[in-house]
Amino acid sequence: MEVLTELKTRFFKFRFSGMLVVMLVFALISLILFLERSGISYNYNKPSLGFLPEENIVTKAEALAPLSKNTVVLWDSAQADSVAAMEEIENTLSDMKVGYDAVDLSNSPFPDLNRYDTAVIVISNLFPVGQNVITLNDWVYDGGRALFALSMQKNIYVSVLESALGIEESSWDYAHLESIYVDENFMVGGGRSFVVEDGYDSVWAVQLDGQKTKVHAWIDNESKTPLIWETNHGKGKYVVYNLGLCEKVVRGFYAAAYSLLEDVCVYPVINASTFYLDDFPSQIPQGSSEYITRDYGASIRDFYVNIWWPAMMNHADQYGIKYTGLAITGYDDNVDGTTPTKPDEGTFLNFGNMLLRQGGEIGYHGYNHQPLCMGECDYEGFYDYKTWDSKAAMKGAFDSLVDVCDELFPGVDMSLYVPPSNIMSSVGEDFLFDTYPHIKTISGIYFPDGDFKFNCTQEFDVLPDGRVYQPRIISSCVLTPFMELALVSELNMHYVNCHFTHPDDALDPERGAELGWETLSKHFGEYLDYLYTSAPSIRNFTGSETSAAVQRYAALNVKKEDAGDKLVLHIGNFYDEGYFFIRFNADSYESVKGGSLTQLAGNLYLLKADKETVTINLK
Repeated sequence: MEVLTELKTRFFKFRFSGMLVVMLVFALISLILFLERSGISYNYNKPSLGFLPEENIVTKAEALAPLSKNTVVLWDSAQADSVAAMEEIENTLSDMKVGYDAVDLSNSPFPDLNRYDTAVIVISNLFPVGQNVITLNDWVYDGGRALFALSMQKNIYVSVLESALGIEESSWDYAHLESIYVDENFMVGGGRSFVVEDGYDSVWAVQLDGQKTKVHAWIDNESKTPLIWETNHGKGKYVVYNLGLCEKVVRGFYAAAYSLLEDVCVYPVINASTFYLDDFPSQIPQGSSEYITRDYGASIRDFYVNIWWPAMMNHADQYGIKYTGLAITGYDDNVDGTTPTKPDEGTFLNFGNMLLRQGGEIGYHGYNHQPLCMGECDYEGFYDYKTWDSKAAMKGAFDSLVDVCDELFPGVDMSLYVPPSNIMSSVGEDFLFDTYPHIKTISGIYFPDGDFKFNCTQEFDVLPDGRVYQPRIISSCVLTPFMELALVSELNMHYVNCHFTHPDDALDPERGAELGWETLSKHFGEYLDYLYTSAPSIRNFTGSETSAAVQRYAALNVKKEDAGDKLVLHIGNFYDEGYFFIRFNADSYESVKGGSLTQLAGNLYLLKADKETVTINLK
């Protein structure tokens, strides 16, 4: 004790003790700055869901192969609407992991329905079915389940079925599909109306017997023309999808209609909500913007740093969002492999670090905004992009982006790429995966964009070589009616939300800049509120976490075993977890073993499977 007292006395007598304290403070500050400049590997949140080992990767096609084909799809290649709808029906059933046979009645005989449990009729004009409508009706009466997947044309064969379908009156005319009102107990995100852009007279105008039918969706006007309904017929059931739409944007409506057929319908989903920030971090545009000057009197840089990013972070904090930023070095047009543009490292680092601290992720967008295309691409006047001189030139440019990210964010895994303007050729894609094996995912877009053949349009899928496709679905702060319809559809098809926006949306009048950032931010918040009110159990994921979820989803299939008062689910290709939609049409559940159930809407639940066998006790 005396020694300590002596040392303390000598220290305070030291004439430079004040300077020593200052030096210690500066040393501490230097350490903090060093850690800041060294990236955030010291405080990096590891993914909550990791990629599967290579030996556990299974494609959707492989998952479908062993399933019994208990469903038959009847279609007619001579009818244009049947051909168009067939593509969407096949994709919907495949994604639901439903085994099925497809029978083209234009060149094949009517099948033996007794081999199947369910039938999907993708035919509007039933003349190819002919007298077999009686066979179909008897089969349903004896316990079969049938979905009419197109608005039907009134004729003598349809008239035979009208009473069994619960129709009291029918017209030769079609009603205009201006909107879809979805019952709140039918679909995730229901209880509201969705405007149909470019709707047309596609809905068979009918009146139903309210005692025999249950209507789940209708046109939101005085007519309330039914769009989706079900009716029991003997021991079986009919479901009618009367929208007339047969596009990718309504696959979730097809899935919801199909899920009404069975006593208990189960199908795998992804369960992920992902938000991309394109061109972020990147070079901040210099100068001013008309709309930013008008509203804030600030430069673009000050707007990004002090207004836009804090607002986006507030949205993230409120809803638990984890942004995935897509890094780009600059915007020069060099395609010869030279990389003169260098990022503003301070801004790049600060935005990147804040993004990562928030729980987010950084993916690759490019050295510049030139898509990975060479001579195989013809932009056909759609775009004024250049093509790369060679693969060596592409590699030189992309290497510079990888080097910048490795230097500024050491220890941070980057496994995702988003093509500029959603453009990519197969040559560019193969180059990317062959050259950079740490990249596991390409995120293109879900919906085709015009007739340009080099749009990177994708399904949620895993390829045999392990690459993951994880498309972005909707964009911008202000959702169009089409995007609102896509949002609710994909919540019910894959239980997924995948959105992207750009920091410069507030600068571009085509993306709503004239409205002003305050209005754009308000609209973005309203979209988030609808999403998380409708789907509070959806998981907030980064891009790579969602890709890992896609891997698990693609591999899953399920076989149902009816054990009296129990339903046993045998899950194929189970790894560590699996998510499923389950609709109880005839029964309700009492308890679950091997998983847990969360109610989503009415009799629709989200099943989280913790084991490869799940037992549901029914009541």
